[in-house]
Amino acid sequence: MSDATLFPEETAFPPGTPLAERMRPRSLDEVMGQEEVVAVLKGFLARGELPSLVFWGPPGCGKTTIARLLSVHINAQFVSFSAVLSGVKEAKAVMDEAKRLRQATGRKTVLFVDEVHRFNKAQQDAFLPFLETGDIVLVGATTENPSFELNRALLSRVKVYVLKPLPPEVMEALLRKALADRERGLGLMDLTLDEEALARIVSLAAGDARVAYTLLELAAELAGPRGVVSPQLVARVAQRRLAPYDKEGEEHYNLISALHKSIRNSDPDAALYWLARMLEGGADPRFIARRLLRVASEDVGLADPRALEQAAAAALAVEHVGLPECDLALAQLAVYLALAPKSNALYTGYGKAREVVQQQEPYPVPLHLRNPVTSLMVSWGYGRGYVYAHDTEEKVAAMECLPQELTGTKFYQPTGEGFEQRIRTRLGEIARRKAKYGAKKKDQS
Repeated sequence: MSDATLFPEETAFPPGTPLAERMRPRSLDEVMGQEEVVAVLKGFLARGELPSLVFWGPPGCGKTTIARLLSVHINAQFVSFSAVLSGVKEAKAVMDEAKRLRQATGRKTVLFVDEVHRFNKAQQDAFLPFLETGDIVLVGATTENPSFELNRALLSRVKVYVLKPLPPEVMEALLRKALADRERGLGLMDLTLDEEALARIVSLAAGDARVAYTLLELAAELAGPRGVVSPQLVARVAQRRLAPYDKEGEEHYNLISALHKSIRNSDPDAALYWLARMLEGGADPRFIARRLLRVASEDVGLADPRALEQAAAAALAVEHVGLPECDLALAQLAVYLALAPKSNALYTGYGKAREVVQQQEPYPVPLHLRNPVTSLMVSWGYGRGYVYAHDTEEKVAAMECLPQELTGTKFYQPTGEGFEQRIRTRLGEIARRKAKYGAKKKDQS
């Protein structure tokens, strides 16, 4: 199949056009790093069809470029639309016009919607009638997980393709090509690119071609014609690169999940890394503190009772000090929790109790555990049979405190980790004291 060209060779770019725009692939054959998806799309085009699509991937991986390239392969009007700059009202006007075009000429419209996840799930319903009648072919691009950001009705009508961050070898090839290209790239500058500088740009860009091109272009401007793009120049233009992070997107939950699970697995180095990723990316330290409070009970629990104290102290430090000073308090807590002995006995125990409460009827409080605050209540049997533990020699009575229907149920079963080993010993001692008290009462009766 011949690969149509979207951007002819003779295309002249206006002065000041960024290198990233000038170096966009002009055909599907030029797209690098997304070969599997491109092969599937070429298969559709070879059959003369183009289904509605959503490309999901990080910035700078080729979502917009591929969408634009697809439009030249079918006899359709191509309309580009940004959900960041416009609302659903404008999108509906475009689709109404597409409907009139199809009714008048039979020609479809390829509607490219960048950042389609910016429309909320109710607004996304506006696309459905036009998809069902075939008036438009929707090609959406999103940096967020469609499973979370697109409603079920829309997802059922589109094919989702995942685009990956560009691998280092592809990034290097793109940069070398831009440096040599005398028409669209920087070839006329006759620059020398230091290998260490190249590796630094690739590392900083983290799979984002747009970032890589921008860093190269800025460094080239500093180097000047026939200059050398050195690691020092790259450092100057890069200054400080924030780790990729979206406070509201999937990456937010991926990073906090990584932090939580690293602590659970007793890995302090990984805990510090994921914590730094979040804080350097702009995460709210209060959110992190809340999650670490949860970790202290869920994964450490009574294996180290001080874990919750440490977490509470760190949360207080976050509130009183704030960023950047509170970063070390969170780091101290993350390392403490990672190194602490682990037990989920409290977590599973409460889970079992909650399950019983949710699934079984609310059993009445045993009469002997009720407070007989009036004479009428005394006559009903409130408090009858209650034993005040402090008055016994054993300091514990052989008295059931669960509802009769749950007698003998064990919710909390401590492990042998950390302080819970002492708790197990204590529970054994309590059981022996109860048995001794029961035997004594039996002898007295």
